[in-house]
Amino acid sequence: MINIVLFGPPGSGKGTQAQHLIEKFNLKQISTGDLFRYNIKNETELGKLAKSYIDKGELVPDQVTIDMLTDELRKPSNTNGFIFDGFPRTIAQTEALEKIVRQELNSEISICLSLVVDDEILVQRLIKRGETSGRTDDSDVEIIRNRIKEYYAKTAEVAELYKKQGKYAEVIGVGNISEISEKLFAEVEKIK
Repeated sequence: MINIVLFGPPGSGKGTQAQHLIEKFNLKQISTGDLFRYNIKNETELGKLAKSYIDKGELVPDQVTIDMLTDELRKPSNTNGFIFDGFPRTIAQTEALEKIVRQELNSEISICLSLVVDDEILVQRLIKRGETSGRTDDSDVEIIRNRIKEYYAKTAEVAELYKKQGKYAEVIGVGNISEISEKLFAEVEKIK
């Protein structure tokens, strides 16, 4: 089983590369954003709980996210593993994810793949995306810079943890999309 934690700041091409990894290795993507939207839209108990925090402008507690993730992993899946996108972002979340993967899948996190892109390129990409996507958070340079800064601040300790475990690989996320994919594939092949 291949279980990948996929890192990359906003605009790094993470969504595109996740799709290529899914196709190449028959993986299922688990995005915390998608889990929240699904549970809230379908008014599950966890969705209602998450919405109660969001409606008050509060952060959803880790345990609610972990419970959603656990429910998702328990669903039957005819795949060779998972890509975790948007989770973990802290040491506590990393430890929780590793515990869930051990208990629910009898497996472990195989690798943390991190797409690395210069901040100025990220800003340019997001501004360009904002012109067509209608996303307001992709149209203001200061908001974009803050999102990038937040991303680095939140993920730095998790990256260090995976580096210590020998499960961390950085790939430059600039250039030809298929060449970037091939570099990611090569990192995954090393662990198979």
